[in-house]
Amino acid sequence: MEIISHSVNDTLKIGRRIAKKLQKGDIICLFGEFGSGKTVFTKGIASGLGIKKAAVISPSFVLIRQYPGRKLTLHHLDLYRLKTPKDILTLGYQEYLYDEAATVIEWADKLGGFLPDEYLGITLKIKGQRERRIKIIPHGRHYRGLSNAIQKEIQG
Repeated sequence: MEIISHSVNDTLKIGRRIAKKLQKGDIICLFGEFGSGKTVFTKGIASGLGIKKAAVISPSFVLIRQYPGRKLTLHHLDLYRLKTPKDILTLGYQEYLYDEAATVIEWADKLGGFLPDEYLGITLKIKGQRERRIKIIPHGRHYRGLSNAIQKEIQG
């Protein structure tokens, strides 16, 4: 599925709509170049989970932040500063992926071979000064179902 966002507000709105369909243990891996809107997208997801979007900042220096929401807790990992995929092992990242929260991973490509087998992949590409191309690619049966539910929610 591919969606065009025409503004920051559109990107936030898309994230909020996706959040409506998230469940405990869901993993969203974000891919995209610097400035493509990964943190804005994460703020939209947080907002949809009942977390103040202003509270969500890029955890580039901390790598992992947790935000309790009304519906779910959100684990937010930003791997921009990760030097090698093996560095993630020292963080105990798997504890975050497989618990009662939803997890968003920015710069998920830095995980290399440590990417989970199943996740919802979302690639953000800069299309213009304000426009972004958001492509949703499910990995695994659960995420194909989630992707279908998201498509209905967004087209709804």
